[in-house]
Amino acid sequence: MKYAIRRRILRTNPLPKGKETKAATKTTNAVDKRSLVNADQAAALLDWVRRRLRGGKRLHAFFATLYYCGPRPEEAVAMRVEDVTLPDLDSRDQWCELLIHTATPEVGKQWTDTGKIHEERDLKGRAEGETRTVPGHPALTRILRRHIENEELRPGDLLFQGEKGSILAGSVIRRAWRSARQAVLSAHVFESPTGKRVHDIRHTRLTKWLNDGIPPAQVADWAGNSVPVLLATYARCVEGQLPDLKRRLEAAGDLPERPDVG
Repeated sequence: MKYAIRRRILRTNPLPKGKETKAATKTTNAVDKRSLVNADQAAALLDWVRRRLRGGKRLHAFFATLYYCGPRPEEAVAMRVEDVTLPDLDSRDQWCELLIHTATPEVGKQWTDTGKIHEERDLKGRAEGETRTVPGHPALTRILRRHIENEELRPGDLLFQGEKGSILAGSVIRRAWRSARQAVLSAHVFESPTGKRVHDIRHTRLTKWLNDGIPPAQVADWAGNSVPVLLATYARCVEGQLPDLKRRLEAAGDLPERPDVG
């Protein structure tokens, strides 16, 4: 309105007095604690996906990777078979390792030079060519080893493929996850923010790392975030540490007693 008055489009401000000074709504990037899924919910959701008749086993490996290692979905779909380091079957240490180095977000055909839906990019917020490694739980090692064997994948192949060997489409991922939520969760939980977006699986993993006592600097490195962004995003989700913090503060003691004067 002020701009219109300066340009002499309006003579006076037609808004009621005081309306033009209304403050803008504040926004936050902090994760809503309600969007996280608990262990029982995650197990039930992944099991439902695994039993899905159409591409269930492939999608199960994809969602398990998000849950155990927390990559962004666009990073996971860009992974190749050689980006996974699996331990020997007879090794005592059955942790695997994922190399994250590329992201292929969906941006639409009209926005890419190739006319494809996906565009290959470097990692979000990182220098060109930068990579990161993330450890994978032994449970994920078993899932990925079986997935690679069943799909008869070779080095150079996409780790997670669509039905015709192309990149796994976001629409397929979202549809499968929504169907799993609808089948597994009760009606009121399904309508709630709990696991509503595929990205919430990543949020769940990063929050679990922090709640398990993994140093924030290490979590930020695995997640591909800076420490300030990590803490600002997940501070409201960290819980279960208050009793230990109280013990530490109590151990520091109270103020020293002062002798009574006269």
